[in-house]
Amino acid sequence: MSSNLKPFLQRWAITTLAVLVAANVVNGIHYDTIGGLLVASLLLGVLNAFLRPVMLLLALPLLIVTLGLFTLVINALLLSFVGWLVRPFHVDSFGAAFWGSLVISIVSLVVNLMLGTHQVKMETRRGQKPRGGRDSGDGPVIDV
Repeated sequence: MSSNLKPFLQRWAITTLAVLVAANVVNGIHYDTIGGLLVASLLLGVLNAFLRPVMLLLALPLLIVTLGLFTLVINALLLSFVGWLVRPFHVDSFGAAFWGSLVISIVSLVVNLMLGTHQVKMETRRGQKPRGGRDSGDGPVIDV
């Protein structure tokens, strides 16, 4: 399997699982076929990769004023848009999209943490020289 294909399939599987959980937990989100669910999760991933950063940039003043909570509205808008584009996937209202996007975010976070696929890596060393051989003598080193 290609080195680029494996992370893509893993993210798609995690998103599909999260959308499946949201469809089963949130009233107002449902799908007709498994194929519809797969297409909806794929499209949601594509929109999150390309359209979401543009929306976040355009909404930057609102994000600052709301301390980032407006991100939930952006996520809900994207989920509603997926429901509008994919016929066998249904999002009945903005409220359902809001709660569904919250469930999808939480499930994705938990699964990524469990599988170790998150992007954050932290290393702490005590009493060792930092990388590069320089030792400032300041104590523990945290590379983030």
